[in-house]
This record gives sequence, C-alpha cells and structure tokens, in this order.
Amino acid sequence: MQRVNLSTVSEFVFVGLSDTPEMRLLLFVLFLLVYLATMAGNIMLLVAICTDSHLHSPMYFFLSNLSLLDLLCPTITMPKMLGALLMEHKEISFSGCLFQHFSLIAVVGTEIFLLTVMAYDRYVAVCHPLRYLSVVSTKLCAQLAVGTWAVGLLNSLLHTSLVFTLSFCGPNKIQQYYCDIPPVLALSCSPTRSRELVILVVAGVLGSSACVVTVVSYIYILLEILSRNSPGIWHKAFSTCGSHLTVVCLFYGTTICTYVRPSFTYSPHRDRVVSMLYGILTPLLNPIIYSLRNKEVKCALRRVISRVRSAL
Repeated sequence: MQRVNLSTVSEFVFVGLSDTPEMRLLLFVLFLLVYLATMAGNIMLLVAICTDSHLHSPMYFFLSNLSLLDLLCPTITMPKMLGALLMEHKEISFSGCLFQHFSLIAVVGTEIFLLTVMAYDRYVAVCHPLRYLSVVSTKLCAQLAVGTWAVGLLNSLLHTSLVFTLSFCGPNKIQQYYCDIPPVLALSCSPTRSRELVILVVAGVLGSSACVVTVVSYIYILLEILSRNSPGIWHKAFSTCGSHLTVVCLFYGTTICTYVRPSFTYSPHRDRVVSMLYGILTPLLNPIIYSLRNKEVKCALRRVISRVRSAL
C-alpha cells in the first residue's frame, strides 16, 4: 500500500498570471480593487442583515451565511496571488498548500449545499406561503446551516486526504494561482487514477444530489405559478427567486466546469479563467445581485451607510 506522505517536496511554486512587470502591476491593481470591493460588499450585506430587524427571516439568515462564504473564498486565495504579482513571492509551503486546499474545497462545498438549502427555502416561500415561518423555523434554519458547513468540511477532509497523501518527488510548479485539485494531482509521482475516480464519484454524487434538489424545487415553483395563473404572479415569483436562480447558474456552471471532469482534460490557461469566475467574480457579484433586486436589502444598506456616515 501507499505510505502516507512520501513527499520530498517541501514547497510548491505557483506559475504567475504574467511574467511582464507592467502587466503584473496592472493585474495587481485590478485584483486588489476587486478584492476590496468584494470585502466591502459582503461585509455591508452581513452588517445590514445582522443589525436590521426587517431582515431577521430565514431567507436572510441563509443569505448571511452565503456572504460569509463569499468573504472566505477570495481571502483564501487572493492575498497569496496579490503577493506573487507584486513581489514575485510565488512559493508556498507543503503544509500551507494543504491548508489552502482544504479551506477552499470546504468553502466551495459548503456554498453548493447552502445554495441547495436556499432553493428549498424559496420553494416553501412560493408554494406554501402561509406555512412558511412554521415550516422553515428557527430551529430548522440552524440545523440546515450547521449541516451544510459540516458536509462541506467532511467533503473537504476526504478530498484533501486523497490528494496530499500522495507522493510528490519531482516537479513542484503548480499551474494555477492557488492549490487546486487538478494541478496538484498533476505533480504527483504516484498513480492517481484510483484516487481521481473516488474524487469524481464523491463530487458527482454530492454535486448531482444538490443539483437534483435545486432543480426539483424550481420545478415545483414553476408548477405552482402555472396552476395559480393570477395577474402579476410571474413578476412576484421572479422577484422572490430571481436573485437566487442567477447565483445558482453562475456558481454551479463554473464549479462543475472546474472539478467534475478527469485530469487528462485539464487545461491550465482555461482553468485559470474559469476558477477566477467562481473564486473571484462570483463572491463580488453575489451581494450586488441580491441588493439590486431586493428593496428590503437596499433600504437596510441605506440605513447602514447612513449610520456609518453619522459615526464618521
């Protein structure tokens, strides 16, 4: 059997996004602004939900968890990437790479299941509006939130143990700006086919289960809308579900393209672009999507900004 951690590699080196000094500086400024905007947007959304009593409902409780995940996701990868762009410090220790990998997979997995829970929440809100608060109770919200985080952590623990107990004894250049599954597997000098199969099966089962629940929830929502056939029902349903549906399509599409496929289809240049979509742009767009399409959130954000101005 394979012995645990036969690695002779003590550190990995990220392949930079660009070797041109002028381009690196431009990318540094661009990604720094995106990162700061992502932090500001999600922090403001969290503060608004926590401090405004109008937003103390199950939907906004789950949205606060989503904002927290959107704070963690870029924070795991972007500081290291910004350092590499500015100071060309592209090295990361073996243990640092392991921790980054574990944290990122945990956040991504948790977000997938949280979006599924939010789809169920929207189903109850549209199809059973009179029973909404009794069905989606405070206790159930807490249980669902804890469950999504627990499944995300356990899934990440499995993936990380499968990847980082391999032997790394040769090249140490990661064709990515963070420690992701495909580029790290590509550096192993151990046979990886069996572990890739396990990773694909686990990701496929968990991911497809989440997708099925989400799709079924929206099928029931659609059937409910068609059965009522009342004036304004489409606009009301879209205002209730439109933001979540947009986020689901954006996040699921980019995540599936990155992870649910065998390593021989791995393309470094394409995967950097795709990973930036779900790792950088999605956390930036989520608070914008929810705030622009939600009057309650916009009012709460105005009150937060007003209080900040008064304090300053």
